[in-house]
Amino acid sequence: MRIAVTYENGQIFQHFGHSEQFKIYDIENNAIVSSEILDTNGSGHGALADLLYGKKVDVLICGGIGGGAKMALNEAGITLYAGASGNADSAVEALLAGALQFDPLHECTHHQHHDGDCGSHSCGSHSCKE
Repeated sequence: MRIAVTYENGQIFQHFGHSEQFKIYDIENNAIVSSEILDTNGSGHGALADLLYGKKVDVLICGGIGGGAKMALNEAGITLYAGASGNADSAVEALLAGALQFDPLHECTHHQHHDGDCGSHSCGSHSCKE
């Protein structure tokens, strides 16, 4: 199994569509056997689901994510754990232990009132609905 986490400075990055990196973990026998950092090279929103699909990712852990990205991940067969925060490595270990804190209804909605411009604010502080 391969697990990807939106990644920035060791933490779960809080806006899927603006992720500059993912940390990808290879899992065998319910344990992490290797990991690597994947740069998105400027890919955004819709292209990120394709990028993860191309890397044979099975699961994504992230913070905020919009409805369109959720659908793209679902179509790619990638299981989503949204609304997570904190240390990326710890989140993967928690998922493997069945203890990951996440919100399956978490959906980022700030594009509706910011016209899609996230560059001027911290995505962790915008309004997200549950």
